[in-house]
Amino acid sequence: MRIAMIGTGYVGLVSGACFADFGHDVTCVDKDEKKIAALHRGEIPIYEPGLDELVANNVKAKRLGFTTDLSKPVADADAVFIAVGTPSRRGDGHADLSYVYAAAKEIAQSLSGFTVVVTKSTVPVGTGDEVERIIRETNPSA
Repeated sequence: MRIAMIGTGYVGLVSGACFADFGHDVTCVDKDEKKIAALHRGEIPIYEPGLDELVANNVKAKRLGFTTDLSKPVADADAVFIAVGTPSRRGDGHADLSYVYAAAKEIAQSLSGFTVVVTKSTVPVGTGDEVERIIRETNPSA
């Protein structure tokens, strides 16, 4: 299976590396060019025991890659995981879903054919309905 993992934080990078280790072709996408450049150099931006070896082995096996451009990985993917941050909003403490919704809109613009979109970010109930609405509104043929 071809997977696009949007976000390379704890959830995205660890999940992407594990899916690659299971034998799937995974491209991890992040807007942070410095983070992607560091990953290309083999530098892991987070601490998780064994993650550095897992990433290195799967990059070497060509099952795991990194990019800042989500268009091709999403267009080629069987499944796209939204694994972006959901920080608390200032003032009321509710989850800030702006990154999730922005990712959904960008994903929709690149979807090609049948693709499963999964929300891996920690989100409140009902977020999936809004992600679906954004995708349908942005790309009615998705």
